[in-house]
Amino acid sequence: MTTSIGYLLPTREQVMNGQPETRQLLRLAEHAQALGFDSLWVGDSLLARPRHDPMTILAAVAARTTGVRVGTAILLPVLRNPVVLAQQVATLDQISEGRLILGVGIGADTPAIRAEFTAAGVPFESRLGRTLEGLRLCRALWSGEPVQWNGRWQLNGQVLGPTPYRRGGPPIWMGTSVLPGLQRTGKHFDGWFPLGPNARVWRERWAEVQASAQVAGRTSAVTGALYCTISLHDDGVKAEQILDDFLSRYYAPAPAAMMRRVQACYAGAPEGLEAWLAEFVAAGVSHLVLRFAGDHNRHLELVALMRSRMK
Repeated sequence: MTTSIGYLLPTREQVMNGQPETRQLLRLAEHAQALGFDSLWVGDSLLARPRHDPMTILAAVAARTTGVRVGTAILLPVLRNPVVLAQQVATLDQISEGRLILGVGIGADTPAIRAEFTAAGVPFESRLGRTLEGLRLCRALWSGEPVQWNGRWQLNGQVLGPTPYRRGGPPIWMGTSVLPGLQRTGKHFDGWFPLGPNARVWRERWAEVQASAQVAGRTSAVTGALYCTISLHDDGVKAEQILDDFLSRYYAPAPAAMMRRVQACYAGAPEGLEAWLAEFVAAGVSHLVLRFAGDHNRHLELVALMRSRMK
């Protein structure tokens, strides 16, 4: 099995550092492609963890790159009207010529995210139902056929244009860790895209996704992915410190220790990264998405060197 390796652009970090300019983000995307990374990703948040708009950034990235996949890690579709979202995604899929992957989730239950939903006028407690219905509506609109819809949103035979480059729309990867979400992923979605927390737990949850897919007759139809955070430094203690500082700033006021319990994180020498990632690959991960804590150009080059040794 060939394992794809993706890179998460630091849209959140740029804003946190008071540097909202996008030129450096696009240069990083081009550098990652030149080094052989398979995919480029951006996160999503309106106000809880402020950053650039993912659809706008990905449109620019897609226009500046060729061949490499582009994706959201992860998008909160419930914060957007699904008719508008369907049009945005279809346009982005055309710009990327079918390279788009839509990683989605429903949003964690934290005070900041609840406040974000309130600001966007979206009821937090109904986020699961609205997310699932909204994605079904997107898929219906991506067909290019007239859509009749009588639910939270009302359509009476309207047709979306343009349709996506990829027939039926881009693959949708669901980020979830709870059993009902794992079962829904296997039954309805194209990929599973969790944060971790470790290879053993990932394998156990992946078995639930696969079992659900098999019951639905979708054997081998679901991609197993992983979003993980990497801090590389020859001094292991320094790598740990950089990772903890990064997580503390990124998720404030949540402490780094709490985030490390629920997310896959590696901090240490570059030589140990290959073995750590190999545990997830052995568990079934076929697409790794790496978020870096520290100098991004250096991390990109170290990972590319590691990968060259693996081939």
